Amino acid sequence: MSDRRQRLARGVPSGDAGLTARMGVTVLLLAAVYALLVAVLWAAGGSFVLIGLVVAGLALAQYFYSDRLVLAAMGARVVSRAEAPDLVDRISRLAVQFDLPIPRVAIIDSDVPNALATGRDPAHSVVAVTTGILRRLDGPELDAVLAHEFSHVLHRDAAVLTMAAVFATVASFIVQMGFWLGLGRGEDRDGEGRPSVVVVYLVSLGVWLISFVLIRALSRYRELAADRGSAAVTGAPSQLASALVKISGAMGRIPDADLRTVEPGSALLIVPAFSRQSLVGLLATHPSLETRLEQLRRLEAAELSR
Repeated sequence: MSDRRQRLARGVPSGDAGLTARMGVTVLLLAAVYALLVAVLWAAGGSFVLIGLVVAGLALAQYFYSDRLVLAAMGARVVSRAEAPDLVDRISRLAVQFDLPIPRVAIIDSDVPNALATGRDPAHSVVAVTTGILRRLDGPELDAVLAHEFSHVLHRDAAVLTMAAVFATVASFIVQMGFWLGLGRGEDRDGEGRPSVVVVYLVSLGVWLISFVLIRALSRYRELAADRGSAAVTGAPSQLASALVKISGAMGRIPDADLRTVEPGSALLIVPAFSRQSLVGLLATHPSLETRLEQLRRLEAAELSR
């Protein structure tokens, strides 16, 4: 493993201890609420355990097929070097810099300027860009965006977020099916002291709400880490900042109907399809543009001071 990849693999390039700590706390909190859910489902026994296993199995299947599902949902087309030589060459060079296998390259025929990376691990990864981003960014800006996506690939962010959502999916399913399962009967089901349907429902509701917020926070932190990864590899934080400004500005002028075509992969995009900030950003999958630009300004200043 190269020295550069060793630095990146530690989690957050350039040593942002605060960001690393926030990600760590978020993961620990997720583990705690999921442990509570598993304990309650296990104590309830019977159909609850079966439901949990089935839904978790379906969620885990998404882990193995996430790349195909996302590309199909967004109408992405895998291309060869003969079809997109400049794009494939850029991605190939970055793969060498990150010391990673060359991912599959896909193009999404959409005027929405954006890019994403998905796949369960670097060997099964794919980097996709829209025709809109290829038209709007110059070479260095495009390299900075692609480096951001490679940072996601290196840290297996798509897989991490998929796995983080497994138990949240179980909790969500139980909440949605609560009335069908008999919500309202507060008594123990078999008189053996097992949690009632109401208890299971309320715990599942709490776990789903808390995990929803925590997973969104984890997603925001990993976007900031990917921005730092791009800056560390390209050595030009200002190029990514310029790209983000261009993308965000153009996204504001794209009709909602077009934005909905890329919405299935919104959480994976470098800029979300719909970036409305609600509840001070607590429910957002991405940091605000201002937060990202401020981090990149600090990195640029640090780069210039060397």
